[in-house]
Amino acid sequence: MAGPSIPEGRNVVFSVIHESEAGDSSALDLETIALVTNEVLAMELSTSTREDIDFRTLRVIGFLGLLLAEDLGAEQEAEVMKLYRMSYAHLDMPKRPTRLTTTYTAFEYMRDAAIFVQALLKLYAQKNGHIVL
Repeated sequence: MAGPSIPEGRNVVFSVIHESEAGDSSALDLETIALVTNEVLAMELSTSTREDIDFRTLRVIGFLGLLLAEDLGAEQEAEVMKLYRMSYAHLDMPKRPTRLTTTYTAFEYMRDAAIFVQALLKLYAQKNGHIVL
């Protein structure tokens, strides 16, 4: 059975879960998440295609969903709970870009999602003793 067709020049991550040396298969690939979100935040609207924005948005909201599934202390800390609520509100389907959404609005949505990912990634790294650059 042939795998999915991947457009030339695209990097695709099929999983953001990896097996660590200690055998913990639930560890997130922090390096990939950080790399992708940094790339998103370095993008400029004037040099981005709508296709690229949509592709990266899907990746970033996938990372956001993974991080929101982690226990980052939302029940113990009000600021963490506030970040969770804002992130979940951002993921709400009516707020997501559609084909009819302007490229500018889709770009801003993607960037905002990446900012939420970076904030949650920082919390995850702190809680689990990792350093994310």
